[in-house]
Amino acid sequence: MASTFVDPAALMRIRNLQLRARHVVDGFYNGLHRSPYHGFSVEFSQYRPYSVGDDPRQLDWKLFARSDRYHIKQFEDETSRRCYLLVDQSRSMDYTTLAYSKADYARTVAASLGYYLTLQRDSVGLLTFGDEVLQFLPARHRPGHFRRFLGALERSSDGTRTDLQKPLEQIAAVVRRRGLVILISDLLAPIDSLKKHLSHLIGRGHEVLVLRILDPGEIVLSLSGPTMVRDLESGRDVYIDPHTAIDRYQQRFAEHERQVQSACDALGVIFSTLPSDRPVDQALFDLLNMTVRRNSRRGRR
Repeated sequence: MASTFVDPAALMRIRNLQLRARHVVDGFYNGLHRSPYHGFSVEFSQYRPYSVGDDPRQLDWKLFARSDRYHIKQFEDETSRRCYLLVDQSRSMDYTTLAYSKADYARTVAASLGYYLTLQRDSVGLLTFGDEVLQFLPARHRPGHFRRFLGALERSSDGTRTDLQKPLEQIAAVVRRRGLVILISDLLAPIDSLKKHLSHLIGRGHEVLVLRILDPGEIVLSLSGPTMVRDLESGRDVYIDPHTAIDRYQQRFAEHERQVQSACDALGVIFSTLPSDRPVDQALFDLLNMTVRRNSRRGRR
């Protein structure tokens, strides 16, 4: 399937974010048709009356024998739920070694997820943040809402440093009903409070996904010689000698990743690192597989 995924560099040349999201989701659905997985969840939810055009394989014949009526087994992915996407717009998201930034990639991931969830008839909301909550759009499923979602996602922000505490606190306070919360960030912030606030969301019954967006130049630091670099969030210039800095950087970077992974594993939160040169539809397909496998393991317990 690798040859069918959309090249992210070509995708980012599509200026219209809605068209970009549709292009991704079209490719994503094509992948699903060749996959045994057909939704973000395979947990049984409820029954509904059979309608012309429904898949007859989903008919419950035992219920028909008892009631003499046709009913379809409805699963969690077919029921409406509230979904919130939390998108990091701090200055560190502007970093890039590619033709587009992490922020561009994160907006594309968020728009694609929002479009897919809207097609699934889920209510989708948005919260953007930096050092403060910047934009908040309540979860809705009605005509015109997805356009407002995209408008809020594209709106320029004044976010500076990354603060993960405030958006997670606000979502926990605002979203009362159980739903899906997707955090999209480079996570370049202290993670002391991350586990605490993720735990709070899990305790309220929410399903949580954490998507870490990273530029390839952050994953493998490559410098040809001594140079000055600027911290995008503080504006501070720092002199770096690659002979002494690269090994320490890679060690600290790997340790930070390990801590985030450990915190998510302890809470049952799906965590995925998305390099910004990975095809977005491939990232969504991999995320779906991880979600279905996790739910399947839960069902066997």
